[in-house]
Amino acid sequence: MPLDIGTAAPDFILRNQAGAKISLGDLKGSKATIVFIPFPFTSTCTAELCQLRDGLAIFNKSNTRLVVITTHATSTNAEWARQEGFEFDILADYWPHGDVARQYDAFDERFGFAKRVTYFLDADAIVRDVLASDVLGVVRDYDRYAEILADY
Repeated sequence: MPLDIGTAAPDFILRNQAGAKISLGDLKGSKATIVFIPFPFTSTCTAELCQLRDGLAIFNKSNTRLVVITTHATSTNAEWARQEGFEFDILADYWPHGDVARQYDAFDERFGFAKRVTYFLDADAIVRDVLASDVLGVVRDYDRYAEILADY
């Protein structure tokens, strides 16, 4: 079950695909969208992030920073970003494995990967909306991103 709307987002410090440390504090002061992704390099996850890459205008229009989190290593995320042209931050929640995903109730304990959960945060890092898919092979509805971003 994802975090409730109105909940303060849990703090974190993770490395992006370039090795830079990114924290929740870095996201405060502007809106942010945190997208948990199960598996880099899979057709479903790649297609979903390519939609976000190709639709970055909706995030820019609403002054919202897009951040992706996987439970994979920085080097894996770096190669995936390079191959697909992802210029937004892809953070490695690799070790302790899935610790941040657990804090965000976005970790599948049975299989050890991040679930498809997206959190929309306001400038104070309060959860304003959640978008999730309960089925591993089913992407989140891209059109909902624009709708949610327009509402807060």
